[in-house]
Amino acid sequence: MKSLSSHLSLAVLLGAMAVSAHAQEFKAGFVNTDRIFREASAAKAAQAKLEQEFSKREKDLVDQGNSLKNASDKFEREATTMSESQRASRQRQLVDQDREFQRKRREFQEDLNARKNEELATVLDRANKVVKQVAEAEKYDVILQEAVYINPKFDITDKVIKALNGAK
Repeated sequence: MKSLSSHLSLAVLLGAMAVSAHAQEFKAGFVNTDRIFREASAAKAAQAKLEQEFSKREKDLVDQGNSLKNASDKFEREATTMSESQRASRQRQLVDQDREFQRKRREFQEDLNARKNEELATVLDRANKVVKQVAEAEKYDVILQEAVYINPKFDITDKVIKALNGAK
């Protein structure tokens, strides 16, 4: 029996050494997608595209909001000199205008968010391809995109941004 347990102990020890040797070869990296969305030229181009696409609607909404505020301020100043029916009619008009303004603002925000998600998905797809290329070229075993803590020596975000900017 002693011989069996010593062989078993030797096998466990050899197995542990093999795992330890393999663990030293394991190469991990980390990429910060938030930084990619902020710093990569593709992300900046997507942001500029969105700003151009939505700037007119945004300006129209700001103008409509200012007009509504001015009309509301004017109503507040003149309400005391109006008849009850004029005051009620004007108040209904302001409420209707505000409801319409809120609806347009909500639609604008929904459209902007949908387009932003489309553009970011395109940037993320390109970034993921670059991450895979870097991982394969530099023989990484795993690349993480989210972590509670990462030692900066494992952060390959700069490499990915540089490669992404270079791959137009």
